[in-house]
Amino acid sequence: MVGSRERIEQDLAGLEEALAALKVEFRSTYDGYLTALGQAVRQQLILACYHLCTQAVPESFLKLSFDGRQKMQQSVRRLAAASQEKLRSLATESEAEEEIEEEIEEEIESDEFEEELESDELEEDEFEEENQFSAINYQFPATNNQLPIANSPESLARWQNSIEKSIAQILKLLSRDTNRLLQQSEILPSQLPEAVLEAASAAAESSGDSVAGPPNLLSLIIETDSSPAPPNLGKRPGSNALHITAIKLRLSEIEFADPGTSAWRQQIRNLSVRLNSLGRDYQKKQREMAVVEAESAWRSSWFED
Repeated sequence: MVGSRERIEQDLAGLEEALAALKVEFRSTYDGYLTALGQAVRQQLILACYHLCTQAVPESFLKLSFDGRQKMQQSVRRLAAASQEKLRSLATESEAEEEIEEEIEEEIESDEFEEELESDELEEDEFEEENQFSAINYQFPATNNQLPIANSPESLARWQNSIEKSIAQILKLLSRDTNRLLQQSEILPSQLPEAVLEAASAAAESSGDSVAGPPNLLSLIIETDSSPAPPNLGKRPGSNALHITAIKLRLSEIEFADPGTSAWRQQIRNLSVRLNSLGRDYQKKQREMAVVEAESAWRSSWFED
């Protein structure tokens, strides 16, 4: 029995060493992936805005003054740069000794970064470009993505899950802030409720249908009342529907369009397969150890009458 216990302990120690090595590989691979992803997101956001402004709503874009176009484009670049830096830093290991939390919130949009956009009323003939884009929120939420201290498959899987959730949240917030920017510049309808965009985006994700047209754009058809609408909303004559195109960054489309990011993602998949295999072996050995300890505990407390 002692020999069996020692053997299991040795097996567990070996698995923990393998997990420690795998943790280093995960960290290195995510560093490379997030660097590539940040660059790809920056490029794809600018490309999506280009398609929206030149193909979907060219009339609205042309109504901007030259200075207005430059300021709008500069704000897009700022958003892209902020998201690139935030993505790159997600897997940066902290010196803190605190272990990663077991769960991160499903919805990270707290009051700290989900402040309502404060913008001045746009005048009909001319808007104030200097203040036009100052209210855009360039701050993305702080997340706890420290590598776990313990060499266990569960803690490493939680760390990976927190990274993936943070990526999805950054893309969501970047899409939202870009659409706000386009609304401020009157490229998108300013009276289009943000809740409508979010609901349409969620419906598109849940349907799983492929999206035709340029990547990272969301096409909406919104029913309206019979009251006349401004011509720049894209309302078709004799119709009660508005056709709206908005920014919707999708991780799958970003990775597909960038070979470097796609290659890093494949490496992550390979590491995940190894983690699952080590996790099964680790659980099996823990179960064997529990059985040995339970048998020993039974014998130690059992006395014949």
